[in-house]
Amino acid sequence: SVNCTYTRSSGGNEKFTGLPPAKATPGAKTATVVTNRGTIVMQLNAAAPCTGNSFAFLASKNYFDGTKCHRLLNAPGFTALQCGDPSATGSGGPGYAFADENLTGATYPRGTLAMANAGAGTNGSQFFFVFKDSQFSPNYTPFGKVVSGLDVLDAIAAEGTDNGQSDGAPKKTVTLSSV
Repeated sequence: SVNCTYTRSSGGNEKFTGLPPAKATPGAKTATVVTNRGTIVMQLNAAAPCTGNSFAFLASKNYFDGTKCHRLLNAPGFTALQCGDPSATGSGGPGYAFADENLTGATYPRGTLAMANAGAGTNGSQFFFVFKDSQFSPNYTPFGKVVSGLDVLDAIAAEGTDNGQSDGAPKKTVTLSSV
C-alpha cells in the first residue's frame, strides 16, 4: 500500500464528507459515471494511487451524485468537460486537498481523465475528461482513461457552450446521476 496525505481545507463552496483513508492500494480500478447524457466508463491509473483513492472515496460517499459538469472547454489544443464541483461554480470542492501525482512526462490525449486544480497540490474533487488530444501543461494529475463513452463526450462537445464561446457551461446540462 501507499501512504497518502489529505489535508483539511475550508472554503466557501465545500461539501465535506470526511477525509479519504490514508492508505491506498495501487492497482487498476474501473469507475463508471452515469450521466443524463449517457454512461462513461474509465480505467483508473495505478500510477496515481492517492488520486484514485480520493476519487473512489468520494464516489462511495455519493459525493458526485446529482452534480453538474460546469465547464466545457473546446479551444484548439485544449478540450475538456470539467465535473466534480458540488456547487457547479468552478470553486467548489471536498474540503480537503492532496498532492499532484504522475506528472512527469504527463500528456493529455483523447480519453484522458485528469484532476482539475487551482495550482500545485490543490487537487480536490474536480476532474476533467479530455475529448480531443490536448496540449495542457503537465500540471494536472492524469489518473485514468475513458474505455467506453467517448461518444457521449463527443455529443456534449458538439453542442457547444451556453455562451457560444470556447469556454463555458455545456449548452445542454450534463448531470452526474451516479459514480
